[in-house]
Amino acid sequence: MTSTAASTSASTSKATDPANMDYYLGFDHMKFYVGSSNVCASHFVKTYGFKYHCFKGLETGERLVHSVVISNGDVFLEFVSALVPPTSQESSAVCQEIHNHIMKHGDAVKDVAFKVNNVEKIYQNALIHGAIPIQDPVTVTDEYGSITTAKIGAFGDTIHTLVDRTKYKGYLPGTYRLIEKELTESEKMHPVDFMSIDHCVQNHDWFKMIPVSDFYKNAFGFHQYWSVDEKQVYTEYSALRSAVMTDPTETIKMPINEPAKGLKKSQIEEFLDFYGGPGVQHIAIQVEDILTTIANLRKRGTEFIKVPDTYYANLEKRMIENKHPEIKEPLEKIKKLGILVDFDENGYLLQLFTKPLFDRPTIFFEFIQRNNHNGFGAGNFKGLFEVLEGDQALRGNLVDQSAVPEENVV
Repeated sequence: MTSTAASTSASTSKATDPANMDYYLGFDHMKFYVGSSNVCASHFVKTYGFKYHCFKGLETGERLVHSVVISNGDVFLEFVSALVPPTSQESSAVCQEIHNHIMKHGDAVKDVAFKVNNVEKIYQNALIHGAIPIQDPVTVTDEYGSITTAKIGAFGDTIHTLVDRTKYKGYLPGTYRLIEKELTESEKMHPVDFMSIDHCVQNHDWFKMIPVSDFYKNAFGFHQYWSVDEKQVYTEYSALRSAVMTDPTETIKMPINEPAKGLKKSQIEEFLDFYGGPGVQHIAIQVEDILTTIANLRKRGTEFIKVPDTYYANLEKRMIENKHPEIKEPLEKIKKLGILVDFDENGYLLQLFTKPLFDRPTIFFEFIQRNNHNGFGAGNFKGLFEVLEGDQALRGNLVDQSAVPEENVV
């Protein structure tokens, strides 16, 4: 077997006939470069509710890298590690890239892959508008059909792979083999069900939000979906600016964050310090039943930010003072599970954020349930950031903000 038979097709409800139209179809997968793909996959399966999907390594004929793919719903994560040291005569450019990426960024996302149906057209348009080519479009045919991929430099050391799998039933071509493992008792007792990746957030340095947004606009045809600035997102100590870029079908959403002036270093600056540049800050996973999801994730050992009781007192005050829809989930259960609530006159969302996934205070997960609400929790930002600042203080990173660069520096 040279590939896997499991499909990664996303919902295409926004496209009436995506096979005949130029549409982005969603996030395809996220690829991490890590020190040990086996260890990371095992931890994410046990703690975050993923399931083993497939792997490749020495046992499948791969000599340079080991890769484990895990999935849940339409969320696919691939962990890749190097099998040989950088000094080995067998080492390749890929191995060197993995070692260098981990040395600089720690365990982190390397590739945010987009599911599309016209790789060539999107790739060529991106190059015309300044994108860095990583891999020209390649079509591979095997027993699972035909698949086309291309790779483009995105931001910092992060890339986007374009994947057209409209005629493919596997994961990706290569020496991948399915992983067949029985569920543990904990997995049976505390099941977790995901839907898809809701959005993927980037952190950038000072005054990079607009240039990066323009890159997505020009290279990928994205448009601005939503934005906030330091007048809306601030605490006593810190602030930020954020713009959400999305494709024409509004299927893929990429929030782009940058710091704003404050008394202390913001969470964005902490990320940049420990990541060593711009990168993926968090992956938001959409779920249908967040109460059950968070309850079972807590039982599996997932660590979440701790939301103080004062947040819920303020929430009840906001609900009294502002028109809001009926929230179906009992507020006492929401409070018990530490879930955040945001709303407008049309609908509401429920969300919660994990602690950092790895040793460095960089990437984390968000779990989100939407009920006729397409925002990003702006009403929660102040309370959320105060919680994150408390965690920063525990890490010794809530320090005075260094000199702010001039705004014309890009």
